[in-house]
Amino acid sequence: MKIFNDPIHGQIELHPLLVKIIDTPQFQRLRHLKQLGSKFLVYPGATHTRFEHSIGVAYLAGCLLKSLRDNQPELNITKQDALCVQIAGLCHDLGHGPFSHLFDGMFIPEVRPNDKWEHEDASVKMFHYMRSKNGLDKVMKEYDLNLDDDIPFTEELIKGNRTSRLLKLKIFFFLQRPPNKSFLYEIVANKLNGIDVDKWDYLARDCHYLGIPNSFDHQRLLKSARVCEVDGEKQICFRDKVADNIHGMFHTRYTLHRQALQHKIGFIIDVKIKDALVLADRKLVPGCKISDAIHDMSEYTKLTDHIYDQILLDSNPELVEAQDILNDIINRQLPKFVGEARLNEDLLEEKLLEQWQQMVDKYNTFYNQDLEAEDFDIHVLDMGFGEVGNEPIDNVHFYSKSNLNTAFKIEKYQKKKRKPEEMEKMEEELEEMEKEETGKMEEEVEEMEKEETGKMEEELEEMEKEETGKMEEEVEEMKKEETDKMEEEVKEMEKRETEEMKKMEKEEKEKIEEEEMEKMEEEVEEMEKEEMWKMEEEVEEMEEMEKEEMEKIEEEEMKEM
Repeated sequence: MKIFNDPIHGQIELHPLLVKIIDTPQFQRLRHLKQLGSKFLVYPGATHTRFEHSIGVAYLAGCLLKSLRDNQPELNITKQDALCVQIAGLCHDLGHGPFSHLFDGMFIPEVRPNDKWEHEDASVKMFHYMRSKNGLDKVMKEYDLNLDDDIPFTEELIKGNRTSRLLKLKIFFFLQRPPNKSFLYEIVANKLNGIDVDKWDYLARDCHYLGIPNSFDHQRLLKSARVCEVDGEKQICFRDKVADNIHGMFHTRYTLHRQALQHKIGFIIDVKIKDALVLADRKLVPGCKISDAIHDMSEYTKLTDHIYDQILLDSNPELVEAQDILNDIINRQLPKFVGEARLNEDLLEEKLLEQWQQMVDKYNTFYNQDLEAEDFDIHVLDMGFGEVGNEPIDNVHFYSKSNLNTAFKIEKYQKKKRKPEEMEKMEEELEEMEKEETGKMEEEVEEMEKEETGKMEEELEEMEKEETGKMEEEVEEMKKEETDKMEEEVKEMEKRETEEMKKMEKEEKEKIEEEEMEKMEEEVEEMEKEEMWKMEEEVEEMEEMEKEEMEKIEEEEMKEM
């Protein structure tokens, strides 16, 4: 046995085979599937996962079986029976997809409308895949499980195959356990009256993490449970004195759904996430769709709540629209909740869908809008205290202290007597609320119309002010642009003129220099000529003087001779 420390049930012990299952990748995947899907975006504490819930269900299944076996050894509950029921409790949620019921209740029906797929079927497929991938069959044989009988029995328990019995004909189609053990099918997923260990754990766990008061004590029911014969079959019954506690269970379930699981903002977020998943279905993974994974357990094992971040951080440009939706959720830019009403009518959804277009057309005419019926989502929620019938306790059988083996139903006069004062008070308040709701809605509509009219007038005035201010800003901007443009042109002209002046000055300077050079050259030439002439004259004079000198010398020489 291995001990787990659970925040709800305290120190709990689990069979070694269950621990082997827990240590597989397929079960560890449940750590990344939040129990309440996207509700953590509304309730900050709702971050618990299906991992700890599944362990809790397996533990409570073992506790209930031990109580029945200790109190009624004649039931002949074998260790194989107990182990199969606990395995079913542990594995009943293996088939859940990202964001839990959003995936199988909203996403899959939209992208695969012809696929009659439920997460219970996926749980059985994942159970098969987990066994084959991790060699669990060998371990199961070591603990004396008969694979031919006990595996199909476990799968029946996971799927809650109570519906496989024809209730009216009283004929069993359970292949793996005889009719005298039909009560085993009521422990994990009770399709008869909804009282099962799955509900016991999620009521306690969800209320704990959401911060919602829990008026239900599952330990009281667990210890008073007893198997009796009802219409020829064995059913789990409860001591008559715990009827109030059963009412408390269904009351807690109603409160949980009303305040959290069906929260209006939570529903809006679910719709937006579903829209993002639909847009990303064909684009996130090249060559395949997200929804294809429901038929491939290898791929389904990789599919968790992390898909939100996968879509958000992917660089594929085709995912931009889906990423915009998810970013809107992060930034709390959500569609507005218009209103709600508690109505008591048959075929309510069909009537609303027929009349909604007329209501939208009337609104458009009155407010001069251009809305379509498709711009709104209508969510019809059928809320009640039980899952079967108008009064859930109608399907519960009890026994008395004086006669432990005779089952009976609580009669109407006994029900009323046994209902807690809080329940009666709440029902009266609900009836009063239903009566007041219609008048309240009319007042709200009138108030909304007044507010809308005043709002439209304010918006028009604001728009006019904005337009006037915008025009003034545009005129000032244009003036500024023109002034800037003119200043730039003047600067450009001044620049061009400066350049022209510099060019002219340069040319004039070059011209003057050229003329000066020519003049200097002429003067040099003139001077050279004059010098030459002067030199020539001097040479001639010198030659003349030399000639005279020579003549003089010659004369003297002649004289001397």
